[in-house]
Amino acid sequence: MRATGLAAISVVSALAMPAAALGPGDVGAAGTRQPVPHEAAHGLTPLPLAGRTVVLDPGHNPGNFDHRDEIARLVDVGNGRKACNTTGTATDAGYREADFTLDLARRVRVLLLAEGARVILTQDGDRPWGPCVTERAAIGNEADADAVVALHADGATPEGFGFHVILPAEVVAGTADTRPIVAPSRSLGVTLRDTFAAVTGEPFATYLGGGTGLMVRSDLGGLNLSKVPAVFIECGNMRNTADAARLSAPVWRELAAHGVALGITRFLTAPRTPPTTTNTNTRTTATGTATGTAGSGASNDAAAPTTTPPSGRVG
Repeated sequence: MRATGLAAISVVSALAMPAAALGPGDVGAAGTRQPVPHEAAHGLTPLPLAGRTVVLDPGHNPGNFDHRDEIARLVDVGNGRKACNTTGTATDAGYREADFTLDLARRVRVLLLAEGARVILTQDGDRPWGPCVTERAAIGNEADADAVVALHADGATPEGFGFHVILPAEVVAGTADTRPIVAPSRSLGVTLRDTFAAVTGEPFATYLGGGTGLMVRSDLGGLNLSKVPAVFIECGNMRNTADAARLSAPVWRELAAHGVALGITRFLTAPRTPPTTTNTNTRTTATGTATGTAGSGASNDAAAPTTTPPSGRVG
């Protein structure tokens, strides 16, 4: 794992540092944010995320293991029906994905609250199971969130390692219509990918995504039903020995939290520009799938693969 200078500094400190101090991938235009007039008049600099709402979705739930019948209930995700939720994966030593995601979400929340954001968790260990993927999406929609990030760890074959970010495909089917969120979600996802890699040193996944660290999927209810920018991040492969050691270590999870929080902060504070390029994505309709294009400001980034990954178990 590559060491970085962010291990002991806050997201606020990272944003305040010159770009040269962190490297080109660590901080961007957010560092040039200017105070709004009334705050400037009082000599105050606003917190970067003041007035913004972020929803963190810790994947699965530690209680799901004891409520298998409840989570097996099928729900409508727009272009099909899927299980309400799943138990998730675990390391060979028994460290569960559900415990990892909840711990990570709580760490990220601390950092985002310090940035001035309103932070909502879809579950905080306060529910016996779930919630269903449909309710997770609804929480972000009802909050009119500026960004939704679902936190996961993968359960792929042991030889694969690394992390990846999952972007929503263009899905128009049933109650799902992701067309308005495809482009901003891609911007969120690319920014999150870049900062997570820079902060943690975790490589892009070797077993999917074609080396891009990105996947586009049309089978995830949390993305299909979202009306606000939303992505998933698979922080590593729990079935790989090296990744499992990192995911299980509190020190690395703190690094991961900084990577996620900084990615969200950069996305929400970056200047908004019109899409300049198009990227081919999968568009799912009520009658099948078709190839379409989605705009993206990430002009130097290759289009993400659209196949379902080998693990294929997040929802």
